[in-house]
Amino acid sequence: MPPLTLTEKIATRYAVALKPGQSARQGRIIRIRPKHVMTHDNTGAVIPKFQSIWGRFEGRSALRADAQHAQSDHDAIPTECAPESARRADLPADLPRIHDPHQPVFAIDHDIQNHSPENLAKYAKIQKFADRHAVDFYPAGTGISHQVMVEQGYAIPGAMVVGSDSHSNLYGGVSALGTPVVRTDAACIWATGQTWWQVPKVARCELKGKLQPGVVGKDAIIALCGLFNNDEVLNHSVEFVGEGVNSLSMDQRLSIANMTTEWGALAGIFPFDEILRDYLLDRADYLNGPRRPGTRRDGSLGTYTRDDVNAWWSDRLEADEDAPYAIDLELDLSTVIPHVSGPNHVKVMTSLPEMEAKHVPIQKAYLLSCVNARLEDLAEAAAVVKNKKVAKGVEFYVAAASADVQAKAEQLGHWQALVSAGAITLPSGCGPCIGLGKGTVNEGEVAISATNRNFKGRMGSRDAEVYLASPAVVAASAIAGHICAPTRFEDTKPKMSVHVRSNGRPEKAAGEILEGFPASIKGRCLLLPQDNLNTDGIYAGKWTSKDDMTPQQKREVIFENYDPAFNDIYQDGDIIVGARNFGTGSSREQAATALKYRGIPCVIAASFSETYRRNAFNNGFLCVECPDLVDHLLSSLAPSSSGTGVPPVRILTIPGPTLEVDFENSEIRTDGRVFPFPQLSTVAQELVVAGGAEAIAAASLA
Repeated sequence: MPPLTLTEKIATRYAVALKPGQSARQGRIIRIRPKHVMTHDNTGAVIPKFQSIWGRFEGRSALRADAQHAQSDHDAIPTECAPESARRADLPADLPRIHDPHQPVFAIDHDIQNHSPENLAKYAKIQKFADRHAVDFYPAGTGISHQVMVEQGYAIPGAMVVGSDSHSNLYGGVSALGTPVVRTDAACIWATGQTWWQVPKVARCELKGKLQPGVVGKDAIIALCGLFNNDEVLNHSVEFVGEGVNSLSMDQRLSIANMTTEWGALAGIFPFDEILRDYLLDRADYLNGPRRPGTRRDGSLGTYTRDDVNAWWSDRLEADEDAPYAIDLELDLSTVIPHVSGPNHVKVMTSLPEMEAKHVPIQKAYLLSCVNARLEDLAEAAAVVKNKKVAKGVEFYVAAASADVQAKAEQLGHWQALVSAGAITLPSGCGPCIGLGKGTVNEGEVAISATNRNFKGRMGSRDAEVYLASPAVVAASAIAGHICAPTRFEDTKPKMSVHVRSNGRPEKAAGEILEGFPASIKGRCLLLPQDNLNTDGIYAGKWTSKDDMTPQQKREVIFENYDPAFNDIYQDGDIIVGARNFGTGSSREQAATALKYRGIPCVIAASFSETYRRNAFNNGFLCVECPDLVDHLLSSLAPSSSGTGVPPVRILTIPGPTLEVDFENSEIRTDGRVFPFPQLSTVAQELVVAGGAEAIAAASLA
């Protein structure tokens, strides 16, 4: 077998129906059966998709039967789970069944401050569904879903673990291939155990040196996002190697892996080394200790034992020495100093010495989220605020990544130090990070946050400014009332290098047009001249938890965080043209489906977030990559924006010429010119013709 990267080896392990000697190479479209698939609050939206798949296969009677069972009990969330045998025996013969009940994991974390009858009923419905189908369920307050997946032992080295959330990259911190899928994928995996996946290009990121005192993993990933901010790793899997890895704690690795999402990567994987082995051995002891909330459905106390860890270690996967990478990156950790990202952009960074010279006042500070709310993060912040008080006029919000983390922080005194300083505590969950619950930013406010995203409007008002930083910087800023670090640093630029290789192996797309696929489409161009236009800008986070919104309601709120005047400019049949990395950010499928409901025939961009493109095709919505066309339109319609940064408000949405997209010849014609684009793969065309992945999954049940 030819040499393989770690990503390719794990993907090969979880690929379905490969031929003997065949491997999951970069660019190849494969079917995968992941070890686990995680859903959180969006489980409520996946359930009807799952029912729809079975409804297509078995007929409407099965769909109605499960709908009755799923909605028959909206009482308060139960606190204990019956064993599997007590639940599975009474399932009606025609009830839709999950292919493998051990594969899904439900962990509630997003809107847990919302105690409205509607939200509590939604959570009760999810747990009742979990009870009936023998799925492991973690109720609100257990912790953030990604932290739960690691703590409870679902994400393990060498496993492919997916989640219906864009920060599933975090699982790479424990040497798993953690990557996001979308709601439709989750439903297909529930029904069939499988979904489709294109093996990404793989980047090699060598970390050298050792972080200085006072510099943490968050500073390293902010540096990577800011230094390599020209799509070097867009839609890649990033494998971290080098001596610098040995100096990073597990909490730091999880932070870095988590924010490879914001970097544009599809996965970020650390090696299975002695540090990870020792961490897993400690977790095995804890997972098999005294019974506590979170015990698995089958009655066992833990997902793995010390013997399991030792077996994984002896059979661990590593990249081959001469594995073919698409790009090589290098960062000297010893040269990294604290930086902040923003405001309102992850890939724009400013050093702390420069920020301190500006003396930027803040009104809110946040220490929470799946990137920075673990024990080390709380300890660092507690050390900064000990025997001090939060500045007047500043609200400092703190939430642990899990109830388990909070309990340990309380035991060690870190939690009380934060509370005594004036921190406002929130339950273990997402909350303000996604603009939900108490503590969101208001119009005109400036915030410093240890979260992973600061997109305009994500954490509250679109007229606020949010910067990202490490827990220590957030804590110091909350005490000072302006952005600062707890210690002084020399203003130096991190040392880095990049080398693009020529031996990536993208798979050649199919050259045929399938029956039922459109030969061409035609419409007016509507240019949105901004790189990294994120899903919060396309479909605001405040709407994502509202599962009862109709297609008509969804179509009316598109692009409101990006351009409130969009719907006044839009005309039926307009073709949206974005810039680079269109649809970055959250995995919310509404950012694609709401455009489809609006009647938009397709989106053309120079490049897409792979998660956005996946959402689109899984729902039968077309995406076309054509960077030459985008460059032409940017130069002719929005020369002042040049496709980067934030263009002036007056040119957020720009009507342009008529476009004719010819799929038979893979070219776009406009302004008397012809712009070629890559031919759409057979898989993409099949999804559009079928109307989405649900129909294909239903057919596969036969």
